[in-house]
Amino acid sequence: MKLLTVLLMFLFCLNLNAQNKSQVKGPIEYIYDSTKTVSLKAYIFSPAEKEIKKSNPAIVIFHGGGWSIGEPSWVFGIAKKYAKKGMVAIAAQYRLSDQENITPIDAMEDARKVILWIRKNSNELRIDKDRVVAYGWSAGAHLASCAAVFQSTGSEKKINSVPNALILVSPALSINNDGWFKKLLGEKGNPSDYSPAEHLKKNMPPCIIVVGKDDTVTPIHQSKLFHKNMLKYGNESYLHIYDGVGHLFTPSDQPDDGYPKPDKKIQAKAYDEIDLFLKKLGYIE
Repeated sequence: MKLLTVLLMFLFCLNLNAQNKSQVKGPIEYIYDSTKTVSLKAYIFSPAEKEIKKSNPAIVIFHGGGWSIGEPSWVFGIAKKYAKKGMVAIAAQYRLSDQENITPIDAMEDARKVILWIRKNSNELRIDKDRVVAYGWSAGAHLASCAAVFQSTGSEKKINSVPNALILVSPALSINNDGWFKKLLGEKGNPSDYSPAEHLKKNMPPCIIVVGKDDTVTPIHQSKLFHKNMLKYGNESYLHIYDGVGHLFTPSDQPDDGYPKPDKKIQAKAYDEIDLFLKKLGYIE
């Protein structure tokens, strides 16, 4: 994961804000978990009161940022978009790696905890606990996929942290040789133990992956391996590869490890595929 990209790539989603002028409820701030040093927050966006149902599909969104930077507001535009479409959308905060005490292992556990919290509080949040989608881009997609692949260290029995579907955009899915991830782990782990593509199994949630063919930040072989192994174990997986673009749909003739300037037409095609995926599952109309 190249540092310049993780400092800048969050801006790719901001163009969604202009598309979401219809009134939605939120963000409403909740604390879903507290540690000794931080209270982790979830920001809830819901359909307008006249449109919300007693039980609605949910989508929890994890921002990118190389596991080390970012904040929930980066995904507010996406959250508003899906609240407008009838989902309860959650922008999730997670602990950011500091190369000292906090590592991506902590962020992975936070991703699982927020899904557990959503299900535990599904009645209050007016969420169908059996229709919870995890959405992430880049490092956030790693966290979303890890919630599905790796079980929580807790002792939950009746409620689990596995999402019911995955949406992965320019995802980090095979991080065995990712130098930045290894640096963030330090001496606390081996990247291969936290690489979702190599730990897939049967009965995974359905998944869609959208990625640029020329991605230099989260190279396409990662998505291909994840997709291949999903199918190997009989899981439902859709991989959409877009020619002429790299990370976050940046045109291939421009560096994709810097300021993201997505090709708007290709980005729109990818978002349309994501919506078709959600429609197929019956989560949006």
